[in-house]
Amino acid sequence: MKRKAFKAAFPYTLPILAGFSFLGMAYGIYMNASGFSFVYPLCMSFLIYGGSLEFVAVEMLLSPFAPVQVLIMALLIQARHLFYGISMLDKFKGMGCEKYYLIFGMCDETFSVNYTADIPEDIDRGWFMFFVTLLDQLYWGISATLGALLGSLLKFDTNGISFVMTAMFVVIFLEQWFKEKDHTASVLGLTVTALCLILFGADAFMIPTMLLILIFLAILRKKLEKKEADNP
Repeated sequence: MKRKAFKAAFPYTLPILAGFSFLGMAYGIYMNASGFSFVYPLCMSFLIYGGSLEFVAVEMLLSPFAPVQVLIMALLIQARHLFYGISMLDKFKGMGCEKYYLIFGMCDETFSVNYTADIPEDIDRGWFMFFVTLLDQLYWGISATLGALLGSLLKFDTNGISFVMTAMFVVIFLEQWFKEKDHTASVLGLTVTALCLILFGADAFMIPTMLLILIFLAILRKKLEKKEADNP
C-alpha cells in the first residue's frame, strides 16, 4: 500500500524538485555567505520549513535579540497557512497519525498538489499526501544543505547572493499579478507597504505592513472572492 502510494505521489513532486533545487541551494549559499555553517540551513529546513520565513530568518539571526518581534513576524509571514489548513480540514478527516506530519509539513507547493491531485481510488489518499509532503521537504532540506556546503567551496565573493530573496518575491508577485484578473489585492499590498515604509521607516515597517495587509484582506475577502467569481 505504501509503496504504491509512493509511486503515485513521486511524479507529482518532480516540478517541485526542480524549483526547490535552485531556491534551496541559493538559500544555503546565502546562509553560508552570511556566516552560518551548513548545520543552520540543515536544521532550519527540517524544523522551520518555510521558504520565505527561512530567508527572512537570516536577517533576524543577525539582528539584535528581539524574540517578540521575531514571533510576530513569523506568524504574519506564515499567516496564509491558516487558510490552507481550513481548506484541508475535510481532506484530513479520518486519517491516522500521518495527519500530524501533514499539518506540520504543509507548504505552498505541497498544499497545491495535495489539494488538487486526482488520487486514484486504489491509492490510500493519506499515504499519498504523506509522501508528497515528505518528498517536498526532503528536496528543500537537502538542497539547502548542499547549497551551504557548496558555498563554503566557492572562491568568488557570494555576498550579493542575498538579492535572491528580493528576486524571489518579485517573481512571485509578478506571477500572481499576471494570473489574477482583478488587481485589488496586489495594489492594496503595494499601497500599504509604501505608506508603512514612509511612516515607520525601513527598519520598522515590516510588521505593521504585514499586519495591515492581513487585516484588510480578511475584511475584503468576500468581496474579492465575488469579483474573482464574476470574472472567470
